Amino acid sequence: MTLPVINAGLLFILKASTSQATPPAPDRDPSSTRGCGKQAGYATSRALILLASLLILPACKKESPPEVEPAASPVQATKPITPDWPITRGGPALQGRVHAPVPQSPAIDWTYDLEAPAMAEATVAEQHLVVGDIMGLVHCLDLETRKLLWSHETDDTIQAAPALSNNRVFVGSGDNTFLALDLKTGDELWSIQGDEKFPSAPVVTSSADGKSEWVLVNGYDGIARCLDASNGEAVWSYKTDNYINGTPAIIDETHVAFGGCDKVIHVIKLSDGTLTNEVTTDAEIISSVATFGKIIYCTTYAHQLVATLADGDSLDWIYEAEDFPFSSAPAINEQVGHVYVGSKDKHLHAVDTTTGELLWRFRTGGPVESSPLVFDDAIVFGSNDGRLYAVTFEGKELWTLDLGEKLSAPAIFAQNRLIVTGAKGTVFVIK
Repeated sequence: MTLPVINAGLLFILKASTSQATPPAPDRDPSSTRGCGKQAGYATSRALILLASLLILPACKKESPPEVEPAASPVQATKPITPDWPITRGGPALQGRVHAPVPQSPAIDWTYDLEAPAMAEATVAEQHLVVGDIMGLVHCLDLETRKLLWSHETDDTIQAAPALSNNRVFVGSGDNTFLALDLKTGDELWSIQGDEKFPSAPVVTSSADGKSEWVLVNGYDGIARCLDASNGEAVWSYKTDNYINGTPAIIDETHVAFGGCDKVIHVIKLSDGTLTNEVTTDAEIISSVATFGKIIYCTTYAHQLVATLADGDSLDWIYEAEDFPFSSAPAINEQVGHVYVGSKDKHLHAVDTTTGELLWRFRTGGPVESSPLVFDDAIVFGSNDGRLYAVTFEGKELWTLDLGEKLSAPAIFAQNRLIVTGAKGTVFVIK
């Protein structure tokens, strides 16, 4: 079986540890809390957790970027304002796609100190910027006034991005709680309790009949949940055999796909959560998948990037790195048929979407854990060397912006601004 070539015209498309916290695998960053195992819990104060988290964040030794000729900067007309970024990876297909030209001369516009490290990307809607930190606080900033509007306290780490829709904030916590908050005030509207933490970002979608709104979220208890957005009541649930870390992706508004620590890519019906297909991989899947049409891309803990069709019997291709695991979710470039993924080997890898062959690698000064963004003319991603990079589709450096802080959370692009949260807790707003 061979995947169809992507049509370029289709452009639509701590409190840091819980009692179920994940121990780092031997070759993973010790500051990471994602994985497929468990360790004994402990209780300690906020101050001690914050101090410990700062101590374990690795120092960023900066290496010189590769010697390449920078691309020419085209003269641009006044750009239209780009949309909000209300859910992780820019949309329910989780492609990391931005339908706009990349900023040509980026500079920091303003910053905000969360006063605690952050693991996840922010989201933006109606001039509200919402992001969580490892101390369990959800922060809401006014994108224009640059002021804190409210904060909401949970009892453990916010590990993933919130989702924003209809004046609501949907967010999971390491205290095993998934919440809906009022976007304007931060007041709790409803909450549900799981058996484990909620390490994945939620996705908001229309109900099967189009009359209401649903929230999809995966839990570390191995359950994929569909909830009524208005009250948190369960619409359906689907149980797997192991932990789930990644966010569910929606395929063609009819199916949901995600991977788990059971080494399986699951495809279930959006309408009722029933299983339609399973594709087995060689190792645990601890990051979110990305989809284009019926094609699913994901990384495994066997140092692999894989592709399959949602209704396929097996993997269509496997791209395998030699010595280091991939540490970001994939991003899809439908214009040129590339899929990009960051690796612990300090490179961004570009792979052919049809054949799985390596096209090029771009080296940075640190592991690349930040999931890439694909603009119309470049890829943007962060590195643990503290720099934000823009790279052309040929793998040539366009620009770098040194932010002086480990960048493991993905950047987002909303209202013509690049926004990224640093590992020390700085929110960088870049124009």
